[in-house]
Amino acid sequence: MRTSIIGYPRIGALRELKFASENYFKGRFSIDELIRTGTDLRAAHWRIQRENGITFIPSNDFSFYDGVLDTACLFNIVPERYRALGLGELETYFAMARGYQGEQGDVKALSMKKWFNTNYHYMVPEIDDATTIQLAGTKPFDEFAEAKELGIATKPVLIGAFTLLKLAKYTGAKQAVDFVQATAKAYAAALAKLGGLGAEWIQIDEPILVTDLSEADVALFKKLYSAILADKGSANILLQTYFGDVRDGYVELQALPFDGIGIDFIEGKRSLDLIRQFGFSDKKTLFAGVLNGKNVWRNRYANAIALVQELRSHTGQIVLSSSCSLLHVPYSTKGETKLPEENTRHLAFAEEKLRELAELREILTNDVPVASPLYQENERLFGASRFTGNAALQARTAALTEADFARLPAFAERAIAQKAKFNLPPLPTTTIGSFPQTAEVRANRSAFKKGSITEERYKQFNREQIAACIARQETVGLDVLVHGEYERNDMVEYFGECLDGFLFTEQAWVQSYGTRCVKPPIIWGDISRSKPITVEYSTYAKSLTDKPVKGMLTGPVTILNWSFPREDIGLKDSAYQIALAIRDEVLDLERSGIEIIQIDEAALREKLPLRRSDWQSEYLSWAIPAFRLVHAGVRPETQIHTHMCYSQFSDIIRDIDAMDADVISFEASRSDLAIIDAINGCGFRTEVGPGVYDIHSPRIPTAGEIKQGLYRMLDKIDAGKLWVNPDCGLKTRGETETWASLRHMVQATLEVRESL
Repeated sequence: MRTSIIGYPRIGALRELKFASENYFKGRFSIDELIRTGTDLRAAHWRIQRENGITFIPSNDFSFYDGVLDTACLFNIVPERYRALGLGELETYFAMARGYQGEQGDVKALSMKKWFNTNYHYMVPEIDDATTIQLAGTKPFDEFAEAKELGIATKPVLIGAFTLLKLAKYTGAKQAVDFVQATAKAYAAALAKLGGLGAEWIQIDEPILVTDLSEADVALFKKLYSAILADKGSANILLQTYFGDVRDGYVELQALPFDGIGIDFIEGKRSLDLIRQFGFSDKKTLFAGVLNGKNVWRNRYANAIALVQELRSHTGQIVLSSSCSLLHVPYSTKGETKLPEENTRHLAFAEEKLRELAELREILTNDVPVASPLYQENERLFGASRFTGNAALQARTAALTEADFARLPAFAERAIAQKAKFNLPPLPTTTIGSFPQTAEVRANRSAFKKGSITEERYKQFNREQIAACIARQETVGLDVLVHGEYERNDMVEYFGECLDGFLFTEQAWVQSYGTRCVKPPIIWGDISRSKPITVEYSTYAKSLTDKPVKGMLTGPVTILNWSFPREDIGLKDSAYQIALAIRDEVLDLERSGIEIIQIDEAALREKLPLRRSDWQSEYLSWAIPAFRLVHAGVRPETQIHTHMCYSQFSDIIRDIDAMDADVISFEASRSDLAIIDAINGCGFRTEVGPGVYDIHSPRIPTAGEIKQGLYRMLDKIDAGKLWVNPDCGLKTRGETETWASLRHMVQATLEVRESL
């Protein structure tokens, strides 16, 4: 039996790609040094897969920033404003990803959105009426040849034509259907070239197929691939799907001349039923996604083997595969020197998942799989107890009533009380919470964790940073201040470290976007709070100023979605446990005199099911109440803020309003303003702060462009409901650009206020 994975983490075991890229951006590395780092990482990743016996090793799954952006560049989808900079190929690529501000010009980055139901962000291709889609780049061919020189035969990976056209942003009159012929011709050329280089299998990723598709969508897909595959040559073409099932196009997929189809049996609720109902073509190979590519727990072989044995009754050609790219899990448990073996034996990161595929293959070659020592060892692992419970917390959760989720009085009455209390000017200015994490800030935190400085010295440094940050915010002229979060690493990891029920890792980094990596905590048991988390620094910051200072918290849904969850209880149960812990923190902040509290739900939409029919029943029915549970007990005059970023929120705008926050801020600087139209059209009660500039780019916005953006917002949003803020936290930015951008933001706001 053969094995395959859909993709592998790019960043390296020690985040080598992140550091090389950032050194290049800062001028410390040459472009050749950056390219060499990429070459070394690809070789290492291919060799690891070969050592673990993976049959179909992917190539072109590596990226210096984002695979969708790579695909856009490959097919000549580069807007003219980036070409006009006159930069080299890689510099133009990074200008599209990060924006550019320098001698060659000043351009913003492309829009950025979440990749389906993950915390990975992709760059949105931008197609205008003048775009000529054609094969223009060489990346997949170069990397296939690179692996071949190492003696490694790979399966080149391309993001599919249908997904590319469906995810793209169209800025002119033309739409996806107008680019079908050119796109099909470009993809056919790419397949022909890869086949000519000796590729035996080529993987085409079409994750958009697991979403709700109309008849017109299915027709567009058929039209594209009928043309692309009309003369596909000698290479076998694998149509790879993931993140769900392909119920809207399963029959059509079977009829098209793909040589293999990759199906997700982890998140694909109906995948097995589709095969039972319609069968599977005996002319195709089934790449069966039986290994969870998104969670870190060991695979229970009994379940995978039972599934494969049933699939064998429908087709004889089965390849064992991951359910999605392993990009979404950490690199290897080898880097975890502090976790005890009783924990790590239950974990499988990317490298361990390669071994699991090898072990499953070995077990399945046994005439009696259950007799295999590997099978029996796996069963002993799952027979052991691992998750830890909290009886008092379980009783508290079970006792919740509707009253615990309802904040009183109603929104309108609270709004009057809050306006009288805070007396803020029109268009109040604030930030999302974090300020730059300088090398000194990180060194202080690291030294304390290592025990090389005392707790008092650690805290005194943080107090000095907070005092300086408060003073600078006052100087800039912000209306509502924050303490800067100098004690925090990641917004979820920090809270996880302060709660019971989590495991923490040393090197379990996962790429979020570009060079941004996060280290999600692992939920090991019931989650509770044993002591206050943020009260000390928040109250200290408040003592330094007469202006309001926000308490800064992460919400329960985001903590859950940005952690690796348990598999023995439902997400709703974990969310309510976390919500009760954060509720206790909210009430402690309020008792300590913090009158504005921001509870970030940056990841609210992330786990929204990809099928609209499942939105309420499987997610929103508990995710929205979980947020309400956090703040339902505060006084009317306490103002509750929340923040969301880099997702499409327009279609759940009423659910967001039902969160019953007083103010919501969200990303708007890279995206179109559809969400503002949605707010305007649905009678949205909550006050709003659409981000006025992009913090994921190093460019400094001018006061003029922020001012223009504010006037566009005021066309749709009443001035009495509009807040002014960046679109996300500032921890990843440099000091100089941060303060310059905030000065421009305040300047623009003051000028707009004068015109009201």
